[in-house]
Amino acid sequence: MRLRLLYLFFLVPTMVFGQKPRARNIGIPFNGGTGKFNAITDVKGVEVGYSTIISGQGKNVRGKGPVRTGVTAILPRGKNNNPVYANWYSLNGNGEMTGTTWVTESGFLETPIMLTNTNSVGVVRDAVTKWFIKIGWHKDDFWFAYPVVAETYDGFLNDIYGFHIKESNVYEALNSATTGPIKEGNVGGGTGMMCLGFKGGTGTSSRVVKVGDSTYTVGVLVQSNFGKRRNLTIAGVPVGKELRDTLDYDFKAAPSYRQEGDGSIIVVVATDAPVLPHQLKRIAARVPIGIGLVGGRGENGSGDIFIAFSTANRTAFQRKDFVKVEQLPNDMIDPLFDATIQAVEEAIINAMVAAETLEGINGNKVYKLPQHAVLRILKKYNRLK
Repeated sequence: MRLRLLYLFFLVPTMVFGQKPRARNIGIPFNGGTGKFNAITDVKGVEVGYSTIISGQGKNVRGKGPVRTGVTAILPRGKNNNPVYANWYSLNGNGEMTGTTWVTESGFLETPIMLTNTNSVGVVRDAVTKWFIKIGWHKDDFWFAYPVVAETYDGFLNDIYGFHIKESNVYEALNSATTGPIKEGNVGGGTGMMCLGFKGGTGTSSRVVKVGDSTYTVGVLVQSNFGKRRNLTIAGVPVGKELRDTLDYDFKAAPSYRQEGDGSIIVVVATDAPVLPHQLKRIAARVPIGIGLVGGRGENGSGDIFIAFSTANRTAFQRKDFVKVEQLPNDMIDPLFDATIQAVEEAIINAMVAAETLEGINGNKVYKLPQHAVLRILKKYNRLK
């Protein structure tokens, strides 16, 4: 009993009671120190909400299901309309993230970031605009907005041509957004996603770093749906090659055009460090290094699109007044690069550890990561403490 209590005590910093065990909790080692929740919500003010749809089973009947999909909402300053500095980067553009042209042009992210499936980008975008009207997001009589909506493809498990995402799902994700610990795996936009030969989905992580005399947080959220099983790497160990005889997918109706490695990953990076849009572009450009650490290669069929924002400089967005802003020197930005890379790597593995085996349309099934086998392999390579 005493040992069990000690075990639970040491889990508290990274696992809240009722939350699924995460990669660190089962013994997978990572570099860097995390925030309180090891989540994007460790960046003060950031809120995350979900709408998850899992219904039906058996043969796919278009418009009826089975349904395995959802929506994720990331609100940089919660439900307050106060734009943040932002920028974005694409490793491979076989995907979509709306609104990015104006993000680059203006330097600001003026809306929540929404994640969903490929065929639901339009309805999510429109619903966000209607949500603005419902809650009075804009105080002016005249305004315009370009909602940022990104996607990955869940059509191997989900009736994606049934268009099951509705306005109500978007409202649910936005209205339920909260700070603190957040769910991972088969939730929100990540519900029907696969990753590196196993079930993937939504994952998050954070890092706290010292820059000069200041301490900053970098938080990451991923919608992970990419990669080949043979490339899966955990803690520097070629886990995918070691698991070559382990079932990855059971597709009874996989389309002939599908190639191994097809898929996508969307990554959202948040920080409270005072960095400007050009520096946020540089931070977003480091995301692929973290993806590469777990085995991502930016394949032709993958949409790998990333956006980064800063919650610092709260008064930066003005329409008429001149403002003074604080900027971190470029020569001091390296800790934020490292934090981004480390958090991306861990967020992807967190998504895989939390995800459960899921069966979808036509009996297609994607299996969860075999955790005991992974730990056995890490021990073989002397990566466990």
